[in-house]
Amino acid sequence: MFIVAALYQFTRFDDPAALRGPLQETCAEHGVTGTLLLAPEGINGTIAGPRDGIDAVLDHIRTLPGCADLEWKESTASSPPFYRMKVRLKREIVTMGQPHVAPAEGTGHYVAPEDWNDLIADPDVAVIDTRNDYEVAIGTFDRAVNPMTRSFGEFPEWWAANKDQFEGKRIAMFCTGGIRCEKSTNFLIQEGVSDVYHLKGGILKYLEEVPEEQSRWNGECFVFDNRVSVGHGLVEGPHVLCHACRRPLTPDDLTRNTYEPGVSCHHCVDETSAADKARFRERQRQMLLARERGEVHIGQPVRGDVDG
Repeated sequence: MFIVAALYQFTRFDDPAALRGPLQETCAEHGVTGTLLLAPEGINGTIAGPRDGIDAVLDHIRTLPGCADLEWKESTASSPPFYRMKVRLKREIVTMGQPHVAPAEGTGHYVAPEDWNDLIADPDVAVIDTRNDYEVAIGTFDRAVNPMTRSFGEFPEWWAANKDQFEGKRIAMFCTGGIRCEKSTNFLIQEGVSDVYHLKGGILKYLEEVPEEQSRWNGECFVFDNRVSVGHGLVEGPHVLCHACRRPLTPDDLTRNTYEPGVSCHHCVDETSAADKARFRERQRQMLLARERGEVHIGQPVRGDVDG
């Protein structure tokens, strides 16, 4: 059994590069894998490993500037969610492309999971899913608006084009773990929207704490690791990943004639060239050979694109 910890903290790192080496070494020393992003605005990531390893890494992170009160979400996985450990330096810990957005200076009103149902049931509240379209496709909340964005960086443009329809409404926003809502609510506040709310701890906390019989969540929640999706109680879902386009697939999707493991699915079969598919087939062949040897091929697609 592997412990999976999803975390983020908006804080000021004057020299993120100086933090990278010690953090990478701590993870390696304790058998922890996953992805952690460091940027001037803070830290974001998901890691997995044994209980004592996760505790050691979290202890280390809490010693970083502004991280003493770090919060995280935990779940479990029956097999390794990640193949290796990466600590990366980034301009942003979740990319929005709006330099003036500063969640550390203020965000929308936090709403606890147990209070979320009442808020989103109010007809005067507009519920907005800030995640990407492929995430929304496998699960979302009742009444949620899907902006149909392919990346979080598209959200400001979508808001500019659609904000008039939300005039006079309270805005309730949510994402996987809370980090995208920290930025999007700060963005809306700077856009002049004062009555903004977001789900504290994100969908993951809601699925962990709210009983399924009381839930207003429909479907599964996409996660950025090899589990691909989780459901109520954070139980691993049925989805697998297309390693060509990195979109989630249901068991039924695997029976389509467009599906070829590691090469294509119904989402991407027309998006890649014959040369691309030939390259993917060779990568898949090398991966299978490595697996037979008990190794992880260097070209193995790795989950852990941290988006929160």
